[in-house]
Amino acid sequence: MSLSIGPYALGGRVLLAPMAGVTDPPFRALCTQFGAALACGEMLSADQSLWRSPKSRRRMAASAHAGGGSGAAVPQTVAVQLAGSDPAQLAEAARRQAGEGADIIDLNLGCPAKKVCDKLCGSALLADEVLVERIFAALVRAVDVPVTVKIRTGPDPSRRNATHIAQLAERAGVAAIAVHGRTRADRFNGQAEYDSIRAVKRAVRIPVIANGDIGTPAQAAAVLEHTGADAVMIGRAALGAPWIFREVNSFLDAKKISPPLLRASIATIILQHLESLYAFYGEYTGVRMARKHLARYCELRSETRAARSGLLAADDTASQFALARQVFGVATAADDEELQR
Repeated sequence: MSLSIGPYALGGRVLLAPMAGVTDPPFRALCTQFGAALACGEMLSADQSLWRSPKSRRRMAASAHAGGGSGAAVPQTVAVQLAGSDPAQLAEAARRQAGEGADIIDLNLGCPAKKVCDKLCGSALLADEVLVERIFAALVRAVDVPVTVKIRTGPDPSRRNATHIAQLAERAGVAAIAVHGRTRADRFNGQAEYDSIRAVKRAVRIPVIANGDIGTPAQAAAVLEHTGADAVMIGRAALGAPWIFREVNSFLDAKKISPPLLRASIATIILQHLESLYAFYGEYTGVRMARKHLARYCELRSETRAARSGLLAADDTASQFALARQVFGVATAADDEELQR
């Protein structure tokens, strides 16, 4: 069973959530390699006056189609996520990105970050349903590619309006909706609630994607069962474990846990990820962007946790890579037997 968004058959039901500062082209390519059916890019401001910065240029469709200069495989379907509150500005930004090769335009109505919400963007827009309806209409009219949206369950627990927002999206012609099971006020606190996602699924006919607190294959299956959603979206659980998509797909397809990766295989993945980050960002930024991923990879085992401070202290790519190869690359038969158990 797979998910289709507009004309795109994605070939699976497990998607990578867009995360600012994380889902760059190298990480999206890695997650796609392990079975993420769609890997949406980082949030891009609809204000084109900000697009001159290197950070914004790296988030555009053209960068994704070029592999970001990393040499990594390009995901088959390129989705660009836009953030903004002005319908005309969002429409023009969508046209530009579609013209650069975006296959899907995603609208961010889910980010709870203060700096985003203070500009009345992201999840702050959920409180203004009239404006949201205008934005949906403007985006769908502006481009020929599918428009999708990622939302939360509402502004706060006293006003969970995800069902109405989803109905507005469907009425405007939005192709799919992803719902994070928390309100804007919740941020990432507490546990995700899935009853609102189930209500959204029952209220609309377009594909609904469930998001929030999905960190294991069993959780993914349980969320799909409870909500009736068409797919799940994994975010934070993919950090330090991009192979989670392989594990979830195996569980959903065959109802069995896939054998764990050998330590030597994990070492190869980590080192290839570092190389793609260095190629994409260059020396100065590459070593710094790699630190956040290395910090998560270090959580794999006790001995790598002990090496965390040294890895994060490396200030050039050569020394960082050499230390990572030393920390992650030495495997024994006993190590692999332990991982298999």
